[in-house]
Order: sequence, then structure tokens, then C-alpha cells
Amino acid sequence: MAATLENVRHTVRCGYRRSCLKLVVLGLMVLVCSWHTGLLDLQRMVEGGPALCQLLGEMFPPDFSNMRKWGKPVVDTLCMSVAGTFIALVLSLPVGLLAAGNVAPNRAVYRLARGILNILRSVPELIMGIVFVAAVGFGALPGALALGLHSVGMVGKFFAEAIEHCDPKPVEAIRAVGATRAQTVLYGILPQVMPQLVDTLVYRWEYNFRASTVMGMVGAGGIGFELMASLRIMQYQEVSAILLVILVMVTLVDGLGSRIRRKVS
Repeated sequence: MAATLENVRHTVRCGYRRSCLKLVVLGLMVLVCSWHTGLLDLQRMVEGGPALCQLLGEMFPPDFSNMRKWGKPVVDTLCMSVAGTFIALVLSLPVGLLAAGNVAPNRAVYRLARGILNILRSVPELIMGIVFVAAVGFGALPGALALGLHSVGMVGKFFAEAIEHCDPKPVEAIRAVGATRAQTVLYGILPQVMPQLVDTLVYRWEYNFRASTVMGMVGAGGIGFELMASLRIMQYQEVSAILLVILVMVTLVDGLGSRIRRKVS
């Protein structure tokens, strides 16, 4: 009995030491990264304070005199986020199924699907926006395409992870009665992961709306285009007004997304 207790104490001590060592290593990594980026350069941070205060002072009071012409860009931004999320839904589900180890027909298909998701996730949506602007021209279309394809990389990965962690017992029961692969996915896997899939899509839609406000900076339309135009001519009071409009829209979208998630949870 005494030997057993001593073994338990030794195991606990070893686990505690390993945890402390990991925390020390993590802390050192954070410090090195902070030093490398200049975050620990207090003199530079202090010297930048007056310039920041001056810029913020030039942004007030907000100028809403051109608010009427922002209506269409706001609608474009909203539609861009919805269309991009729809593209993510259409493409992420099949790719996510093939990227799940318990559904993919073989290892080669699994690795190919994972590779596609990694590629789409590694290319920033702004770069995709520039490419699609060059391909299809200015407007909301390149923004929707860029947001959609970038979303496939993230949403597809979440889909695959959710599918891999579903309960195997219903799947085995359906297979035992002679169901095909498609029937197994349709009746054994999707019902289990559907709430998670909807939750992921709603979160991605909220993200896409925020990201779509930036897409205008590369010519992909939306309220971001108006924001960039005001920044270029240094109309900072108009910039603050546009930022407030974006804040209101983001708040409304986040609230709507929360209601949708509560409905499906």
C-alpha cells in the first residue's frame, strides 16, 4: 500500500514538473515573439502615443453627410458574406466528407482532400480577392468568390473533424443492415453532426461579414471600398462615420447569428 502511494506521488510530481516546464517554454516563446515584433520597445510605444491621439482627434466628430450613398455598399457587403458562406456550404460538405478518415474511400482521397483544405486555408482572402478582381473585374463577385473559397478551407476542416468524432455505433448499425456508403453518411453521420455544421456555418457567416468589409480595399466592392476611398483622401471624420456603420452592422449580424445558433442547438 505504501509503495502504491509513493508511486502515485512520484507520478503526480513528474506530471507537475512537466507542466511547469511546458509553461516556462511557452512563456519564453511569448517573450521572444514579443521582443521580435517590438512589443517590448516601450520607448517606441510611448512616442507613438501622441500621433495616435492626434489621429483619433481628427476622426471626431463623425461626418455622416454622405451616408445616403453608403446604402448600396452595405447591402453589397451583406450579400457578399451570404454568398460566400453559401459557396462554403456547397463545397465544404463534400470535401469535408472526403477529408474525414472514417468516410474517405481510401488514404489517397483522404490526403488529397486534406491537402485541398490546407491550400485554401493558407491563402489569405485578400490575396484571393486580388486574384479574382484581376479575373472577373471589380464588384461584389470577386469578394464573394474569395470569401467562399477561403471559407471552404476552414469550414471543411471543421466538418471533417466533427464527422471523425461522431458516435460510430449508429453508423455500424446502419451498415449491418446492408446500407450503402451514401445511406450510411445520410442517415448515420449527418444527423449526428448537423447541429455542429450549422453552428460552424453561422460563425463563418459572421466572420465573412467582417472580412467582407475589408475586401473592398482590393476593389471587391462593399462598404470597405468607401472606407478605403475616404482613407486615401484623409477624410478621417468620414472614416469614423463608416466605421460606426460597420460596427452597427457587425453587431446586428452577430446578434442574428446568436439567435440562429440558439434555435438549432
